[in-house]
Amino acid sequence: MALDIEEQYEKIYRYCFYRLHSREQAEDITQETFLRWFASDTYRDTNQVLQYLYTIARNLCIDEYRRSDCDPRPAEPPCQETDPLLSIALRAELDKLDAEDRELILLRYVNEVPVKVLCGLYQQSRFSLHRRMKRILKVLREALD
Repeated sequence: MALDIEEQYEKIYRYCFYRLHSREQAEDITQETFLRWFASDTYRDTNQVLQYLYTIARNLCIDEYRRSDCDPRPAEPPCQETDPLLSIALRAELDKLDAEDRELILLRYVNEVPVKVLCGLYQQSRFSLHRRMKRILKVLREALD
C-alpha cells in the first residue's frame, strides 16, 4: 500500500487536534505518531498502516489527556458548508452525539479513513460499522430537517 505521508500527516494532525483542542499538543502528538511508525518495522510493510497510525495517535492522545487533564469534549470537525446557520445547527447536533460517534464521523467523512481501517480501529465488522454510521447520519439528518 502506497502511503502519501503528507496527506496522512495532515489527517492525523486533524484527528489529534479534534481530540486535544490544542494546536501545540496536536503537533507534538502527530510528530510522535510518525516517529513511532518510522521506528517500527512490524506494520510498515503490511496493509494495516492507516489502522496502525490511528491506533498510535489515539493512544498518545489518551495518554496526553490523562497527563494534562484536558476538556473531555472534543472539538467539532470543520464544517465546509457555506450557510452559517446550517453550520451552527450541525455543530449543535454533533455536540449531542457521544464522543466516539463524533470521532467516527470525523474519521470517516472529514479524514476519509477507509471503512476497512475503521473496522480494525473500532474492532467491529463492516456490517456493524455500516449500521452504526447509518444510525448516526439518520439522527443528524432528522435533527437538521
